[in-house]
Amino acid sequence: MKNLVIDIGNTRIKSALFHGEELVEDCVEEYLDELLLRISSWEFDHAMVSSVRWSRKELEVLLPFTFVFLDRSTPMPVTNAYETPHTLGLDRIAAAIGAHGMAGGSAVLSIDLGTCITYDFIDQSRCYQGGAISPGVQMRFTAMHTQTARLPLLEHVPTDGFPALTGNNTLEGMKSGVYHGVYFEMEGIISQYRRHYQHLKVFICGGDAKFFESLTKDYIFVIPNLVLHGLNRILNYNVNTN
Repeated sequence: MKNLVIDIGNTRIKSALFHGEELVEDCVEEYLDELLLRISSWEFDHAMVSSVRWSRKELEVLLPFTFVFLDRSTPMPVTNAYETPHTLGLDRIAAAIGAHGMAGGSAVLSIDLGTCITYDFIDQSRCYQGGAISPGVQMRFTAMHTQTARLPLLEHVPTDGFPALTGNNTLEGMKSGVYHGVYFEMEGIISQYRRHYQHLKVFICGGDAKFFESLTKDYIFVIPNLVLHGLNRILNYNVNTN
């Protein structure tokens, strides 16, 4: 079975073609017409779309194929124990489901390093429990600039090298504080989860995942398209249960 999954964000549209659980091809475009042109040669049996930009009704007009629209009423392959499911970002639970699908039944923690850093946990009983949200890299630089009188605004450049722990000037001190702060935050949160879940597996995704790849150990995996993997697993679950 071949699946098309599309994740429409505020600025980018990510898409992937899956054959079963295997990602065959993927692409990222800015505009929907560019995406449709790019995937025009893809053959698929089923499709799922997640969107923060257009509603289901709008997409039914814009897309030339039928699809399952991901919303909070869509059946999921895990139990959702979040106390306020109406406030839960669908990308968060999709990433966690993608991680859970790769973990072989183990408890999983998915970490999305984007504008905010989100931590999402599914236990070994296939129950999504929630997680944590903290400021992302650029948000931390912006906060230091806007909340102080003299600190400059630094731009996060993912291709730059990791800074030294001891910054020998103000700019390097800010970089050290932000980057090592994120690094040790992640390391600390992972460590606390592993105290309770010895066989926990951790999956990292998001725009800054590669930047922090040095954190990876034998139970930590960097999967940039984790949300797309989650959408594919949700789609398979809906197809197989209907």
